[in-house]
Amino acid sequence: MNNIIKIGCLLGLIVSVSSCQDTAVPNYQYMPNMYESVGYETYDKVDFLPDDQEALQPAENTIMRGWMPYEFENTPEGKELSLAANSPLDSLKRDENLAQGMQLYTIYCAICHGDKGDGQGTLVKREKILGVPSYADPARDIQVGGVYHVIYYGLNSMGSYAGQLNHEERWMVSEYVMQLKEDLTK
Repeated sequence: MNNIIKIGCLLGLIVSVSSCQDTAVPNYQYMPNMYESVGYETYDKVDFLPDDQEALQPAENTIMRGWMPYEFENTPEGKELSLAANSPLDSLKRDENLAQGMQLYTIYCAICHGDKGDGQGTLVKREKILGVPSYADPARDIQVGGVYHVIYYGLNSMGSYAGQLNHEERWMVSEYVMQLKEDLTK
């Protein structure tokens, strides 16, 4: 009987203590500064940071992770120099590169340039974009480095695709464009 009273009192104590607890708000906070941090606006003045603001410029001579700098400038001279550039992709994996290049070309390029590279994409047929030349045009000197340069910087009404395609994917598309040119000029 004595044990039953002790167990009953213990259970009553546990129930009364747990009933006072609010699970939505913690009862106490250990190191409250870690839970309730001070928020700073990105471009507001902050006295204790360099240049008195939170958003700082990246360190000099650094590049973004995964980004490959391009050696040629967006000038006519840079485009001429890029014509001599060769693809850095592995030539033993040419078929795989062309297969991936074809998929990327279909996604990003075929809407204007056409599936065959003849300049008859869907937007051209609907007359939304005019003047997309064929890769088979004999007046155009298309080289793999020049194609990469155009994908990187854009040309005329075609914008840059450097933000959509990474370094390797741009070269894959460039190699596939050269394959389309070979197919059209046969």
